[in-house]
This record gives sequence, structure tokens and C-alpha cells, in this order.
Amino acid sequence: MSRARADALLLIVAVIWGTAFVAQKAGNEAMGPLGFVGARFLLSFLALAPFAALEALRPDRARLTRSDVMLAAGIGLCLFVGAALQQAGLASTSAGNGGFLTSLYVLFVPFIAWLLGGGRPRRMVLFACALSVVGAWLLTARGALQRFSEGDALVSIAVVAFALAIVLVPLFLERAARPFFLAFAQYGVAGALGLAGGSGFETLSLDAAAAVLPALLYTGLVSGGVAYTLQIVAQKHTPPAEAALIMSLESVFAALAGAALLSERLTPAALVGCALILVGVVAVEIGPARGESEHGRRGGDP
Repeated sequence: MSRARADALLLIVAVIWGTAFVAQKAGNEAMGPLGFVGARFLLSFLALAPFAALEALRPDRARLTRSDVMLAAGIGLCLFVGAALQQAGLASTSAGNGGFLTSLYVLFVPFIAWLLGGGRPRRMVLFACALSVVGAWLLTARGALQRFSEGDALVSIAVVAFALAIVLVPLFLERAARPFFLAFAQYGVAGALGLAGGSGFETLSLDAAAAVLPALLYTGLVSGGVAYTLQIVAQKHTPPAEAALIMSLESVFAALAGAALLSERLTPAALVGCALILVGVVAVEIGPARGESEHGRRGGDP
């Protein structure tokens, strides 16, 4: 897969994740955050099971080691922590603010990757990260967080877990080319922890799940089963910092979805914010695009 195709997949991920904030807020109307997270990732787990099984039967797939499985479980733990805190936070913040705060993982990913042995981030990446954060901030109500609520704080903490997961995904893929197993495993861990936490601290019922079934299906099968899996596949070809920048476009789509479906205000400042994020993403794409063009002119592989 080319870098351009991988980046296109990440753009699709951003669209899905951004619109999923509306569904996640709807999920809070009848279910607790832990139960909702557990149920949605149980659906993702079941959806990926056949793909993981087929992947395991391929003769060219290397056997997984114990450390590979533990790393996949660790990524699943990061996903659970991030998703649970984000879901709890959305109970008391808007979809637009939730999208803005979640997109702050672009600040953490380059430095976490560097600390874990990756190369120093390019200056253009750091500039684009800063530009994206400013743009995402303008997407919030009237261009600023009017009051930093408890929900905003929870989503902000979730960002660190999401950033760590984004960095760890390519590390797993370097060791074991098993993207569907990783998706299957992380959904299983997140789903199990969510349902266990929901059973212990919340009231779980089939009636509550039925009341928010559309939200569960969208977040479980589309945001989870499709988007998170596409993220894993694409990150085999796009470095973590650049991947995070493209996926930060979810803040744009969260604001647009909130305005269209939840009557949240989309101000002129928010439109400027959308433009800044797009400029940041395009700036980061220029280098790789030129590199692929040069490679093609020199007779590289098609």
C-alpha cells in the first residue's frame, strides 16, 4: 500500500470518528459510560473475529509470541482507558468540545514516539501540530472553552491514552504483521474491561442497550469495527505523528456533525479553525508526496 492510500484511509477514519461523537453522546442517555464502551467494543470484537481467524490461517503469517500478545493487550488497555474517559466526559461537554480536546493527541504523539525510540519529529510536523491545535480550539463554542468542565477534564486525560495507543500500533506491526489480530485483541480487552466495570459500578440492562441501539451499532461496527481497524492497517505505512495529524481532522467533523445533528453553534471562528487544521495536514503531506514523486521518476516500484 502506498503512503497516499494509507493517508486516505486515515482521512476516512477521521470522518467516522468525528461523526461518532454524536452517537456517543446519544449513548449516555440510557447507559453508563463503562457499559456503553463495553457493549460497543464487544460488537467490534465479534465483527473482527472472522477476519482475525482468516488472517491466522494464512501460511505467510508468523506465529505470535507471548510478548506480541502482551503488547496487543496493552494497546487494548490504552483503548479502554481512552474510550471510557472520553465517554464519561461527553456526558457534560459538547460534541465539538469533545472533538477539540480529543484531537490534542497530536501534541503528545510525536514526543511519545521519540521517547520510545522513534526519530526526532520533523519541524514541519511540529508546526502542523501547533496549527492543528489552534484550529481545533477555534472549533469550540465561540472560539473558546467557555468553562472547563469535569467532562472536559476527563476527555483531556483520555488524550494521553489515545496518543500512547497510536504510537504502540506501528511497534506491534513491526514485530508481527497481524493487523486484524491486533484489532480483534484490542476490542476484546476494551470490551471485557468495559462490561466488567459496567457490571460492578453501573446498572446494565438489555432495555437500556435497546434504547441506544443505533448509537451502539454505529460506534461498535462503524467507529470501532471499521475505523479503528483501518487506522491499524494504515499505520503500517504512515508514521505516528503524521497519522495523528490526519486523524485530528476528527475535530472538524465532530464540530460539523454537532452543528448539523445537535444544533451546536458553528461560528465563523470555527470555520477558520477548520481551514487551519486542513492547512496543517496538507503541509505535512507535501514532503511525502514529493518523495513518492521523486521515487517514481527514478524508476521505483509502482
